[in-house]
Amino acid sequence: MFEEIVFFDTLRQGLWIAVMIAAPMLAVALVAGVSIGLFQALTSVQEMTLTFVPKVGAMLIVFWVSMSFMSKSLVDFFQGQILPLIAGS
Repeated sequence: MFEEIVFFDTLRQGLWIAVMIAAPMLAVALVAGVSIGLFQALTSVQEMTLTFVPKVGAMLIVFWVSMSFMSKSLVDFFQGQILPLIAGS
């Protein structure tokens, strides 16, 4: 019973870390997509590369800026949660 609680608690924390890591990139993709879609609707420009290139560029910039936060979150989770579970078994 105790092992199930530890497993589900660790799984819940891992999923929360994944949400926190993915949130900045998803938010930027949402904002860029909506703003580009609005621009296309207002100007009647229907170019496929206009939607893809700026969105990917914005996501790459946000990924580069938040890379240290992502790495620190994953390392802290691994060292604080996973390694003690492995060492304790």
